Amino acid sequence: MCKQVKLNCPSSSFDSMALDKDCSIVLELSESDPLFDTKKKLLQDKGFNTRQQINVKGSSDPNWLSTTVEVMLQIATIIKSTEAELYFGQDQPMESYGPRNELEALNLILQLVEASFFGACQMQKNALQELHNVIVDMICQSSDKHCPKTTIVEGYSSDKEKQLLQWGENNGIKTRLQIVYVEGAGRGTIAKEDLKVGDTALEIPTSLIISQELVQADMYHVLEKFEGITPETMLLLWSMKERHNCNSKYKMYFDTLPEEYHTGLSFGVKAMMALGGTMLLDEITEAKEHLHAEYDKLFPALCNEHPDIFPPELYKWEQFLWACELWYSNSMKIKFPDGKLRTCLIPVAGFVNHSLYPHIVNYGRIDASANTLKFCLSRSCSAGQECCLSYGDFSSSHLVTFYGFIPRGENPCDVILLDFGSAQDEFTDGTISNWSTHMVRGTWFSKNRDIFYYGLPSPLLDFLRRAHSPVPHTKALLPENLKIEIEILENLLSICNDMMDELGDPDLDDRKSTNWDVKLAVEFKDIQRGIVSSVLTSCYCGLKQVKHELSEMDG
Repeated sequence: MCKQVKLNCPSSSFDSMALDKDCSIVLELSESDPLFDTKKKLLQDKGFNTRQQINVKGSSDPNWLSTTVEVMLQIATIIKSTEAELYFGQDQPMESYGPRNELEALNLILQLVEASFFGACQMQKNALQELHNVIVDMICQSSDKHCPKTTIVEGYSSDKEKQLLQWGENNGIKTRLQIVYVEGAGRGTIAKEDLKVGDTALEIPTSLIISQELVQADMYHVLEKFEGITPETMLLLWSMKERHNCNSKYKMYFDTLPEEYHTGLSFGVKAMMALGGTMLLDEITEAKEHLHAEYDKLFPALCNEHPDIFPPELYKWEQFLWACELWYSNSMKIKFPDGKLRTCLIPVAGFVNHSLYPHIVNYGRIDASANTLKFCLSRSCSAGQECCLSYGDFSSSHLVTFYGFIPRGENPCDVILLDFGSAQDEFTDGTISNWSTHMVRGTWFSKNRDIFYYGLPSPLLDFLRRAHSPVPHTKALLPENLKIEIEILENLLSICNDMMDELGDPDLDDRKSTNWDVKLAVEFKDIQRGIVSSVLTSCYCGLKQVKHELSEMDG
């Protein structure tokens, strides 16, 4: 979870900004942030407070601008960090936090700078404009670094999608995007024109958003008697029936939806077997069992008791699974003006694909003044380029299970959890470590490969050191410390060798299968092997470093 930057602006309605007479921006870490303690410590370690005032004043010092940007970016990066980024980011430079974090941090600063113009004098505006220009340039540089080529599949029939867009425009949708078939991604959206930071790519009236208010009164009257039933489940049951309603307001939308979804929830036996040795096998199995249990709670009871409202032919297991996959893969959490967060389906917006290098990261709040949901760009998108958003900080395992794809590129959220049983991660003074769960990811993300680091996460290494000996450890190049390093690296090597054995021989994977689910399962398993292999390599290289250092001491 990310904390909100809290700012108060006397001349602006922007509620996260403080602008004083000296033109300063205050970045404040909210105490309600679930990761407050971890972020607070990291901020303090870098010399910042949880409430940090940044003075923005033009200066004769040629370095004031770069210094100001560097400080703001360090704070914003920590503020926007996820749990995994904090875990792997310890003892790593800020740029290792990943492209999404970088984009969110830069856009946060840009928002604050733009809000600061209100009430500022001309001299302050000049300084703010300089700061604004630098941030925009940095966002543009980030866009240039992360600009995958878009290949459109020609000859793809998009009549239904065109009809949906026309329906949307007739009902108030404003879009600067076009629905196309993108190679390697299926249906997606491209920019019809060059779009810059801040431009609105898509705007949806609230009247077209599918939310819980659409559940018919008769259906709601029946469902509210079921203990524990959620608004999301009610909507799911509504959509199972509504997709067959020829007079539905949303007929054009339902007509564009696939007859079947290809998510992990629909994996067949061969695909499940291909996942052997991965945690994803257990995750999908548990998810399927949960859905079956939910279905059995509702059916056939609802059909038997209220066949007029729940016709049996529309509420079979296959249709229930279809609706689950629809809502898992297409729904969005939207905050409405009444302050309530609702799970919704957004016609047209569902065609905007996820990317590790998104153009849109800040969305999900209704604009009360326009009564619309706006999708504004956080980085530029050229005409003809696929315009993507971020579904969230999701691992490939989550995306496979609930969305049915693996994103292009190296996903920093792809981690493998390590099970150390009931071992307590405690310091000798009795305080508990910030991390009760330990994990690894591809060590290619790491930039620190020195002794005591090796490209591996510091919380994990510190845990292994404490597990070896409760005596506090230092990172001094002493023989006794280096001997401990050898033992913990050998321990981690043993763990990862076992993991690699469980993943099996890649040559035995069914790579000739044309089944979509088997191919996806094999691709996921290869990612897991790549992560474990990188950790093994880091351990071997670390051992070589440490043993060389020891031999130098002995010599």
